[in-house]
Formats: sequence, C-alpha cells, structure tokens
Amino acid sequence: MKLVIFGASGPTGRLAVEQAITEGHEVTAVTRRPDAFPLDDTRLDVVKADVLDPDGVHRVVAGHDGVISTVGIPYTKEPVTVYSEGTANVIKAMDAHGIRRLVCVSSIGANYEDAPGEALVFRKVIVPILLRMGRPLYEDTSRMEDIVSASGLDWTVVRPAGLFDATTVSDYTVSTLRHPGWFTSRRDLADVLVREAVDNLNPKSRVEVITTEGVPSYFQVFLREALHIGKK
Repeated sequence: MKLVIFGASGPTGRLAVEQAITEGHEVTAVTRRPDAFPLDDTRLDVVKADVLDPDGVHRVVAGHDGVISTVGIPYTKEPVTVYSEGTANVIKAMDAHGIRRLVCVSSIGANYEDAPGEALVFRKVIVPILLRMGRPLYEDTSRMEDIVSASGLDWTVVRPAGLFDATTVSDYTVSTLRHPGWFTSRRDLADVLVREAVDNLNPKSRVEVITTEGVPSYFQVFLREALHIGKK
C-alpha cells in the first residue's frame, strides 16, 4: 500500500513508519522537521507539512491508499484544537482525492467510561487525576472522534491507554468494548495502526489497545507520561 503518516516525528509515528516500510509498503512521513527525521529507505518519502495547514495536507495526501494519523501532544492547560482541526483537514483532503481508509490515534480518555472490572484505586484515584490534568487534550480528542465518525470514510479510531516504551510487539488485546487496563506499549500501538490500515480491520469502529506483558506500574506510567519524570 501507499500510506501517508501524519505525526511521523513522534515516538509512535516513527515506529509506525519503520514497521510499514519493513513490511514493504510505500510511506510518506509527514513532519514539520524533515531534516531531523531519523529513518531513511527507498520506500520512504519524508515531507514537510503541518496538519493544521489545509493546503499542505491536501498536497501530501494525494496519491495514497490510506492515511494514518499519530498526531499527539503532551498534557497542557491551554486549549487544544490540533486533533479536531487537523483531522478535519485530513478528512477534507481525503474526500477531495477519493481516499477511503483513515486510521487515527485518539485516547482511552476520550469520551471516557469506566470499564467493567476496573481496579477501584485506578477508577477512584488515578483516572480522576489524569482526566483533570489532560482535560483540554481529552476534550479535543473527543471532538476529533465525533468528526471522524460523522465522515463518510472507512475509519478506525485507535484508543491507547497509558503509553510506555517496549522493544518488541507483544500479545496485545484489541477490543471494541471498554476493557480493563491502562497500558499500551508504543510498539503495540504502531503495530495496530499498520494492521488496521493495511488489513482494513474494524472499519467504522473505536478500538482500545491493551498491552498485558511487561507493563510498568500505574505509578511509573503516571510519573513518566503525565509528569515527564525520567522520560527521555
């Protein structure tokens, strides 16, 4: 396939690009800093564009079979619009070029609902703190999900949980229902994104990705991902 990947400079985006080209797909990696992109391959085209620039998005989307969006930002107290506005630009460009397949990263915190069997300490202590800290982000990912689901595309929204780094793909769980757990390795997330796009899995669905092997503790994820302590 010919895939265009937005947010390619991020940790998940780089992994998705790497996996896709390793599998033999042609990839256009979209980044605002192409000179700093660490990967190089004959099947890879690294282009400069901003997802918030409609003309740039229209240009890079042309000629592809599918689009993967791994756009993401850290927690912030400031208003967030990059998910909703950027994805609206992507959808408009896809419609213009007749491209149907869209896979985008959201968050388990978007339109959050408790999962059956969720640990009490997680549900009553950790979740309220994280949802409060990430409120602007989760509000915009919720808006993004609404925009995606209202499109006429063959879309899949992928909701990771607490992200952490791993070296290999694990025996992860993909579920269209709320699933107990708060951990997703970036390697597993990248694998799901490529699988969904290439194999056309779970069209018009929101899916959660839960890693069950080698996961850190709630406390470790909270420090590293929410407070950026010990994160490189």
